[in-house]
Amino acid sequence: MAVVPTSLTSQFSGLRRSSQLGRATNQSFLLHTSSQLRLSASRKPCRGVVAMASTAKFFVGGNWKCNGTKESITKLVSDLNSATLEPDVDVVVSPPFVYLDLVKSSLTDRIDVSAQNSWISKGGAFTGEISVEQLKDIGCKWVILGHSERRHIIGETDEFIGKKAAYALNQGLGVIACIGELLEEREAGKTSEVCFKQLKAYADAIPSWDAVVIAYEPVWAIGTGKVATPLQAQEVHVACRDWLKKNVSAEVASKTRIIYGGSVNGSNCAELAKQEDIDGFLVGGASLKGPDFATIVNSVTSKKVAA
Repeated sequence: MAVVPTSLTSQFSGLRRSSQLGRATNQSFLLHTSSQLRLSASRKPCRGVVAMASTAKFFVGGNWKCNGTKESITKLVSDLNSATLEPDVDVVVSPPFVYLDLVKSSLTDRIDVSAQNSWISKGGAFTGEISVEQLKDIGCKWVILGHSERRHIIGETDEFIGKKAAYALNQGLGVIACIGELLEEREAGKTSEVCFKQLKAYADAIPSWDAVVIAYEPVWAIGTGKVATPLQAQEVHVACRDWLKKNVSAEVASKTRIIYGGSVNGSNCAELAKQEDIDGFLVGGASLKGPDFATIVNSVTSKKVAA
């Protein structure tokens, strides 16, 4: 029987191995797709929160998840290479691990490449994992951590994700730090409580916020076709920025970009981008279509008009 070294047991403690995890996950995701959303438009905004938009550059990331073939990804890269993108946007795409090198070697330098996950420490005898050092070796500049599919399917805890983020940042990778609530948590009025708890786990672990982009992704909106209204998204973004101001610093609150994810597409991105505290997007399905992704990147023009 393999024995995990004592020095590493605290790292592994963030992975829940409950036999009920799969069942609970299935029930949770069924709720996302079959429950009628009770998201009252009349819900009062968070009290005592004052908007203070980020001063940083618009940021759009494309999370390709576990999608694509060599052929389809080559076509997607070609479409992105020929797209006209607004210059004042940081653009990142996150292919599946097996295609990272292909994308990095053929994609325009205008777009950076991100990984979808990384291990909590230096590489070694960790079957199936990818180390930060390996990602940097092939030219990755970013990594997505804390995505809801890692939290609710794989079972990663807030603390485990915070430690992964700290290691990635210490090794020089930028981190797209995901947060977001389940449908039942929103319906119970716990959106802020959940997001603040997830933010605290990052704050307790990371050395600096300089290379962190926060991605608010309500779990009930990811891949479901349901999207938070611009005002709902803005409400959470401004609450998170206020949390940063109170618990980290006003400077970090001002500089840190908070982007929105959850069924963002070419039709709804412009209205979302107009919101003062939405600093960009983390895009799922629509990022697999070059023209649609370009439209979302270029929605920065809507923010300029709104300003």
